[in-house]
Amino acid sequence: MRLKFLLRPGWLGAIALVVVFAALCFTTLAPWQFGRSEETEIRNDAIAKSFHASPEPLNEVMPAGHAPDVNTEWSQVLLTGHYLPSAETLAWQRTVLGEPAFEVLTPFRLDDGTTVLVDRGFVRPVNGTQAPDYAAAPSGPVTITARIRADETDSKQRPLFDHDGHRWTYAVNAGTVSSGTGVALRPGYFALAEEQPGVLGALPLPRLESGPYFSYALQWIAFGIMAIITIGYLIYTELRPDAAPAWRRPESEEPDEAAAPGSNGSDSRYARSGTTPRKRRRKLSVAEAIAEEERREAETLDKNPSDT
Repeated sequence: MRLKFLLRPGWLGAIALVVVFAALCFTTLAPWQFGRSEETEIRNDAIAKSFHASPEPLNEVMPAGHAPDVNTEWSQVLLTGHYLPSAETLAWQRTVLGEPAFEVLTPFRLDDGTTVLVDRGFVRPVNGTQAPDYAAAPSGPVTITARIRADETDSKQRPLFDHDGHRWTYAVNAGTVSSGTGVALRPGYFALAEEQPGVLGALPLPRLESGPYFSYALQWIAFGIMAIITIGYLIYTELRPDAAPAWRRPESEEPDEAAAPGSNGSDSRYARSGTTPRKRRRKLSVAEAIAEEERREAETLDKNPSDT
């Protein structure tokens, strides 16, 4: 059977590797990049719409008990109440506009009695890990405009910690801040817009660009197809021994120098065409070359004994 060579361990391993790689490309890697591209488009659309929409009361956009989702995140809402500076927390080691920063998180008690986590913006660190002096949150009732944001996640689920006289968190997460301060907070957090009461350095919005995710997805699909084509081509070349280079042919397939044309299958085509096949000279080893030279000298002496 011509395909029997595919049962060799090397071929089985190569085919299994191609199958696994192609499956990952088509079922995991490409869909993952397509998903990221779709998420980016949804985010960009939400931000673009928020520029033209007037801020609305929080409960009209996101009723109590609901967490931010793709339909509500980035929407601008109005919050009326007062800050709770005693529960203020700083977000540890952030990057804003390409430089290190800390974000200041201050709970905000609404007039209806519920409390939300407000991100007042960023400050730059001093001496590496120390928070600078920054303006305190205003006291008394205020009305602020902020954007709804989904909670960040910390894979290690680390609690709040104290450092340099401040309370710190690794992720901007209402649940984490609530557990560390004892203040019940609604899911999500709210990033202050510019020129709002209590704002520090307003957080910049993401750039409205699609990113490279869609092209990455197409690349993974192309890689999977190329892997299948490559293994198919290698199998095809194995099924054509006449197309294999001479160095890959077994010695049994080499033509016999002493055989006459037409004496075997490989030379029969020359017999039918009336041509003589080119003889292949086998490369001699050093010992064989010396022996051949001595044989030729002996033959010369036998033919011309008078020379001795």
